Amino acid sequence: MKKNFWQKIKKPFYCLAPMADVTDIAFRTMLTKYSKNTNNINEIVLWTEFVSADGLCSVGKNKLLPNLKFSKKERPVVAQIFGAKPENIKKASAMIARLGFDGLDLNMGCPDKSVIKQGAGSALIKNPSLAREIIRAAIQGVKSTGKNIPVSVKTRVGFNKEEIDTWIPEIIQEGISAITIHARTKKEMSKVPADWNYVKRVVEIVKENSKNILVIGNGDIKNLEEAQKRIKETGCDGVMIGRGTFGNPWIFSGKNYEAISLKQKIKALIEHIKVFDKQLLKTGIKKYPVMKKHFKAYISGFDGAKELRNELMNTGKPIESIQILSDFQKTLK
Repeated sequence: MKKNFWQKIKKPFYCLAPMADVTDIAFRTMLTKYSKNTNNINEIVLWTEFVSADGLCSVGKNKLLPNLKFSKKERPVVAQIFGAKPENIKKASAMIARLGFDGLDLNMGCPDKSVIKQGAGSALIKNPSLAREIIRAAIQGVKSTGKNIPVSVKTRVGFNKEEIDTWIPEIIQEGISAITIHARTKKEMSKVPADWNYVKRVVEIVKENSKNILVIGNGDIKNLEEAQKRIKETGCDGVMIGRGTFGNPWIFSGKNYEAISLKQKIKALIEHIKVFDKQLLKTGIKKYPVMKKHFKAYISGFDGAKELRNELMNTGKPIESIQILSDFQKTLK
């Protein structure tokens, strides 16, 4: 059988974390232009926002499928779904495979209360038998299409407490190609520093079980230099970056963020707004307030940042925000 992309990927590699209302096609377009296409040394893997498997099965193309738009330039790109109903996971996985994604990821780590209430996300840590059934359903869904896209899992080290030695051995038995480990429990959320010793332990468990599964570490990484350090310390195959990508489409290029001029950052934000407007706002997929969460990330760390941010937050249309930024840009040397 032809190798899937995880089996061919050059190590170490770096990944964009799936984040709701953040890692949409506009955000990924920026990362693709400023990071992915300027880094010829390392492999960069992009993740979509997570999408509800139940929603895909009940709403289908009308509402959720547009959130899974991607371009060929983004490849390899992985779609992430969540849910607690194996039958819907199977159907949704088949949809993902038919859409042409390079990989399918199952969210088993989300700490959101509404997701946990469904028995999905990090709630699956407390229900290993269902988690395994869901993985099998996803693999079956993909196989039913005749496609050969790999299934992976993103999870945490435990629910209320660390339980790596009981949780991880369960899910690595079901034929996944990669596992992303967020180095915190669900209870810890992001309130405490990520403990990368947990990632090292997961690497050991995978080896102890003689599994050919890639291990991706996740938690508190701000740049590639830090990512490389963690890879050496833990032996993981790759690193996933989440919040560190906010306002920094250059993150995977290896460029020093501090060396990027304010003028360049303003230019990138204007471009981000234009892409968001074209791809998501005018198509009716998202509303403009979603874009505003990026303003604080781009506009910070200089005199007058707070005032400029407040002005942008009071805008209601892309054209208004762009005008304010363009006017500010003219004041820069």
